[in-house]
Amino acid sequence: MRGILKAVAAALALGFAVSQGVAADKAPLHSIAIQVDQDDPQVMNLALNNASNVIDYYRDKGEDVQVEIVAFGPGLNMLREDTSPVKDRIRRLKEFSFPSSLRLSACNNTKQAMEKREGHAIAIIPQATLVPSGVVRLMELEEQGWAYLRP
Repeated sequence: MRGILKAVAAALALGFAVSQGVAADKAPLHSIAIQVDQDDPQVMNLALNNASNVIDYYRDKGEDVQVEIVAFGPGLNMLREDTSPVKDRIRRLKEFSFPSSLRLSACNNTKQAMEKREGHAIAIIPQATLVPSGVVRLMELEEQGWAYLRP
């Protein structure tokens, strides 16, 4: 029995060492969450500029990067089909520049509150994903080690 336990322990140790060697050979994944909570086109464009700059920087170094813009409160207007002053720019970035490195998250709590206040359904741009809570999304990303930026 002891021999089997030693063999299992040795196999686990070898597996861990190999996995660490593989991880060391792979470029690190960089990740940043960007908060947008203002209905201000300058802030929205600044968030998109920051996202583009971060992605370009790490791409030029040959390293993986993930950027997630989380919009909630008045900032949800950034991701609304009917009010977004930056939806054309977002479409170009997602379709042509950064299809897999950029994620856009829209707060469902804010969306529901806006729908109740305005009395009609609100459409979110197709490039965005609805999340239950923007604030909780940011918190979860930070708990996973993501950097955080509020432009």
